[in-house]
Amino acid sequence: MSRRGRRTRTDRPTGAAADARCTITVCRGCCCGTPAKVPRLDHDAQLADLRSALAGAAMVRRTDCLDACERANVIVVQPSPEGRRAGGRPVWLGQVNDPGATADIAAWIAAGGPGLADPPGVLDLYAFQPSRRVRHELED
Repeated sequence: MSRRGRRTRTDRPTGAAADARCTITVCRGCCCGTPAKVPRLDHDAQLADLRSALAGAAMVRRTDCLDACERANVIVVQPSPEGRRAGGRPVWLGQVNDPGATADIAAWIAAGGPGLADPPGVLDLYAFQPSRRVRHELED
C-alpha cells in the first residue's frame, strides 16, 4: 500500500506534555484491524483500551498500513525524547491479537517505555524488525 495516500488519526497532546510522551502507532490498514485477517479480536476495543490506559502517558495514533501485513496486528512503540536519550529505539510488535498483550504494552509504556523501562518478557515473543524501507517511512 502506498504511504502517500495514508491518513492518520491522532490524539495529540499539546505543549510540553506532547514532547515528553511515547508515541504508539497502531496499524489499522488492509490487514491489521480487520476481522477477515484476525477474526477473534475486537479491534475497536483494542484501540480504545490502549487510548484509555495510556491517556496522559502516551500519544496513541491510528494509521492505515505499516506494510507488515503478515504480522497483523502491528503496533509500534516509539520512545519519548527522554527514552531516546537513554538509548531507547522504536519497538515493532506484531501479532498483538489478545487483550493480555495489549495490557502488557500499556503497562510498559506507563512505566516509561523504550529506554526507560524494561518491557515485560512476554513482549519478546511479539517483537520483530521490519525492513529498513518500512522503518524509514514511519520515522519520516
